[in-house]
Amino acid sequence: MQLAKQNYFQLFDLSESYGLNLDKLTAEYHRLQLEYHPDKQSGASEEDRVAAQLAASYINDAYETLKSPLKRAAYVLTIKGKDAESVDQSDLSMEVLVEQMELRESLDELPRDETALPKLEDLKSVVQGKIKNKQIKFEDWVAIDDLDSAKKTFHELQFLFKLLSEIEEGEEVRLGY
Repeated sequence: MQLAKQNYFQLFDLSESYGLNLDKLTAEYHRLQLEYHPDKQSGASEEDRVAAQLAASYINDAYETLKSPLKRAAYVLTIKGKDAESVDQSDLSMEVLVEQMELRESLDELPRDETALPKLEDLKSVVQGKIKNKQIKFEDWVAIDDLDSAKKTFHELQFLFKLLSEIEEGEEVRLGY
């Protein structure tokens, strides 16, 4: 079977679910990289070299998608027929929007110096806990094929991962990185 005809989970011999074994993903990635590396085709025809480059690129894209929790969630929705990128108001509850505003306000209200580091760490822990809970919910929704709820949870995860990134940037700025 040609690589590009397999979805990313099939490529790495993984079950098509959000929860996956990252060690197995990485091991399969390395195995495939060795098998399809373009350098192995250096003396081959132009067509074979191009095919090897395309295969390596597909393997890299698949790996980057599946190792990222957020990209993996979007991919799961996509292979199950849901458009993960489109968002409408019904995808975002007022409760979630208010919670996001409150979390962002707590981040914005922190001092801009290193005295904020303990509070940033606390906020980071809260957000990481919320992410973990949402990831479990996402996996549960997908398992019972409730893709509308899974999609809503995916959009909540997008907010939380963005906030986590902003918190980490705030830590770096305060630490002088």
